[in-house]
Amino acid sequence: MSDRVDIQSVLSQMRTMKLQSQNQVAHINLDQADPTRVGAADKPANFSEMMVNALGSVNELQMESGKLSHALEMGDPNVTLSQTMIASQKATVAFQAVSEVRNKLVNAYETIMNMPI
Repeated sequence: MSDRVDIQSVLSQMRTMKLQSQNQVAHINLDQADPTRVGAADKPANFSEMMVNALGSVNELQMESGKLSHALEMGDPNVTLSQTMIASQKATVAFQAVSEVRNKLVNAYETIMNMPI
């Protein structure tokens, strides 16, 4: 029965984090849409910069996951299995997301190249 309580607690925490992240995204989108924001008209969003930033973030997540895995394997008492697994899953999800974006870009490119002139 205690396992069930722990699962419910974890699910509750996940729901809370999801709501918090959605609120943060909403605030970010509102800030970007605000024309009075400093620099809003100066520099429009650049897709290539966003992709480079996304790839950099994925790389950082994978490096962090690797460091935690190595530390856990070496018996570091400051690193827990749950930290390592969470970091690994974050890196995996981020990599899958970037891969899907790449696949969509390749499909769009192929569609454009196959269009008659």
